[in-house]
Amino acid sequence: MAKLTRKAFLSYSALLAGAMSIPRMAWGRRTGFDAVLPDLPQSRGSGMEPDAIVVNARAHTMDAAAPDVDAFAIKDGRFQAVGRSADIRNMASARTQVFDAQQMTVLPGFTDCHCHPSGVGELYEANANVRTLAELQSNLRKKAAESPPGQWVNGFMFDDTKFDTVLNRRHLDAVSTSHPIGVHHRGGHTSWYNTRALDLAGITGQTPDPEHGRFFRENGDLTGRVAERARQVFDKVGTEPTYTPEQERERNRNGMRFMSEWFASVGLTTVHDAGAGPDKIRAYEDVYRNGELRHRAYMMIRGAYRQLRDAGVYSGFGDEWVRVGAVKYAADGSASERTMRMSTPYVGTNDYGILTMSQDDIHSAVDDAHRNNWQVGIHANGDVTIDMVLKAYERALKQWPHPDRRHRIEHCSLVNPGLLARIKATGTIPTPFWTYVYYHGEKWSQYGDEKMRWMFAHRSFLDYGIRVPGASDYNPGPFEPLMAIQSMVTRRDYRGREWGPNQKVTVDEALRIATINGAYASYEERTKGSITPGKWADFVVLAKDPHAVDPNTIKDIEVVRTVAGGRVVHPKSA
Repeated sequence: MAKLTRKAFLSYSALLAGAMSIPRMAWGRRTGFDAVLPDLPQSRGSGMEPDAIVVNARAHTMDAAAPDVDAFAIKDGRFQAVGRSADIRNMASARTQVFDAQQMTVLPGFTDCHCHPSGVGELYEANANVRTLAELQSNLRKKAAESPPGQWVNGFMFDDTKFDTVLNRRHLDAVSTSHPIGVHHRGGHTSWYNTRALDLAGITGQTPDPEHGRFFRENGDLTGRVAERARQVFDKVGTEPTYTPEQERERNRNGMRFMSEWFASVGLTTVHDAGAGPDKIRAYEDVYRNGELRHRAYMMIRGAYRQLRDAGVYSGFGDEWVRVGAVKYAADGSASERTMRMSTPYVGTNDYGILTMSQDDIHSAVDDAHRNNWQVGIHANGDVTIDMVLKAYERALKQWPHPDRRHRIEHCSLVNPGLLARIKATGTIPTPFWTYVYYHGEKWSQYGDEKMRWMFAHRSFLDYGIRVPGASDYNPGPFEPLMAIQSMVTRRDYRGREWGPNQKVTVDEALRIATINGAYASYEERTKGSITPGKWADFVVLAKDPHAVDPNTIKDIEVVRTVAGGRVVHPKSA
């Protein structure tokens, strides 16, 4: 990937404003992981002595050259050396900070390769991530009481299969008939609307389903549930709260700061943002410039691609903290919302799911991005859609060969041997959900056991020699990496039922998925993903070793410290 200076990167696009520098958090004067001072220079020595060393650790490096060590040295935000505690201590000077890990487990920082961090919904919208109708209606009423008639009231992070009833528009009508109400599934592909919203949009029981969308009905009556592109009609009705440009920017900045702190608290040091437009780019810039960005961001561009492309920007522009990644598209529905497009129907139905792009659409998007030196990431859950995306990648690579393009299939949920062979042959990177088996277990009966043998197929990807990373797709799925490792290792949901046990991976394999494989997905395996001299000093300290606990309790292991670029980013007081 091309490497440009930060200054050159920013000069190419009006969307990206201001050169950036981030204050370094130094390690502090005392021995121990509690010693952190925020205002000291990162490198205090002029010679080769390290700024800090970590000793007495159980470090799993993910580097085959030195897979298990008990100490390492850090200088200028990078790993300087790895080895045994006695040898690493010998490198230190009187100015080097010494940290005794007290036999805790140290791993490279975790990477989530598909996430939708914003924080705006979490901070400012009505909480729909509740389990009862009474809670949902109460939260929506509070929001409606703050909003003038005719203004949208939106519920954030709803999950229909974890709810105590089947939600319909009548339940939302009981909240308000003067406000349009939208309750949006955490999966991002379906919403529930009240009668006021349907009336404003002119939707009746006789309204035909649009291409690439659906208005759900029961006995001919609208239920209020709407999927995929059919939701676009609601964008044109009702009113939204108005904010000045600075107020909107502050909301986005607050949201990103909130998310970055949350990521650091669970051990994430890199997150691939799977939908960054102008507002999101500015939020990263603002939080980074203010010294508040605690994770590295690989921005998958959506809503700003043409402007960036025409300005000469392509995948890889940026620096080690904020970088332009793939251009992002979506070609079918959702796994968690049961709308993904498959070759066989959902259990007990004639429903095969929904496509949101045609084959021609996919060809056009891939050809354009590929020829302009962009990595492509296309959301494709079902086997039908994965085949369509692979056809486009195969076509582009044949017409314009590239030795290492690494196009991606986002989610890549339902595969088969033929698709796996083509993914391997094209060098495509799948990014399957890694917390879904555990968190969304109650949904998998609608797919059935045979499909689940080929869904979220981490074992099969590894067996085919595919460097599969991990991905939460948050909001749809939780992003905690330790939950993900447990989910991939056990294939058990939160109720204890196994789904697709043939896809289990070992703890070692799960850790590689969460670290070095994640770095590979963004062309960054030479600078992160393992505890290797020369790479950025991104690592996590765990209270227990995932190898040494009951696999069904891995998610409960405490993240004691998260370090990115040699600075402590969790806990927040650091």
